[in-house]
Amino acid sequence: MEKQGQHTLPDIQHTSVFNAPINKVWNAIATSEGLAAWFMPNDFQPVSGHEFHLNAGHFGMSPCQVTEVDPPHRLSFNWGKDWNITFELKDLDGQTEVTLIHSGWDADQVTEFGEPHTIVRKRMDQGWARLCQKLGSYVEG
Repeated sequence: MEKQGQHTLPDIQHTSVFNAPINKVWNAIATSEGLAAWFMPNDFQPVSGHEFHLNAGHFGMSPCQVTEVDPPHRLSFNWGKDWNITFELKDLDGQTEVTLIHSGWDADQVTEFGEPHTIVRKRMDQGWARLCQKLGSYVEG
């Protein structure tokens, strides 16, 4: 039996404040068009249980499933076999604080492509930092 958390790596977490109203930011993360504009092409729908795919370029179509939809404050989905992505939004009187949490990291696991989580996590942390900037540019534009 697998012991969860024995070799767990810290979640990736990025918090940003955008000069945009919460509903505009929500639409950027909770619609297919919004996600495609700053993240990846997809067939997302903001419905709990909805299965969708992210078009991860040379990595192919990556399967996902929506796990939580609480407009306009929280959206979560499973990504691939190991990960969960959560967006938490907080209204700051016309601005929006967004916290991205990418969890599911385990030092003993490898991705579907055979890469250890320990290596992929560092790359994804840097990638999310860039993507959060891209999200900001998109919602503030």
